[in-house]
Order: sequence, then structure tokens, then C-alpha cells
Amino acid sequence: MVEPVLAIPDLDKEMQDTSDYATGRVLSVKCEDEKWRPMAFISKSVNLTEQNYKISDKVMMAVIRCLEAWRHYLEGTIVKIEIWTNHKSSIS
Repeated sequence: MVEPVLAIPDLDKEMQDTSDYATGRVLSVKCEDEKWRPMAFISKSVNLTEQNYKISDKVMMAVIRCLEAWRHYLEGTIVKIEIWTNHKSSIS
């Protein structure tokens, strides 16, 4: 039996944000039909030191890791590269 990669959400069960344990990002490409489609995905565990980083630092760490991993896709492109995150900084 093949195990599923993703679980179906069950709102009656406990859930957890894994941002304290791993970072992940998706590289998408805009297709001819003007829709964005995933092209590559990267996920990496964070070590004990990185678990203590502020969330904004974890986001930046993930962005840097992706830029390094996907460098061969991004270098030399003739279009502007945009980096999107869903992180909203708060100023105290």
C-alpha cells in the first residue's frame, strides 16, 4: 500500500504549524494560460539553533536556501524575479 503524501484536513483533530521544525518553498512558473504552476519544491529541517530564530529570520533563511538551490533556474532570466511570502512583519 502506498502512503499518501498529503493528509486530508480534519478540523476535529489537532494540527500543528511546522515552521519551528522545517522550512519549505515552491518555485512557480507562469504558463501560457496566465496561470501559475509549481515547477520545483524545496523543504529542509531546521536545526536546534535555527528553531530559536524569529519568524522573519526563518522566512529569510528559507528564501536564501531556495535562491541557492534554484540558482541554475534563475540566473540569466530575462524577466524580473519576484519573491512572495505570506509573512506579515509587525513593528513593535
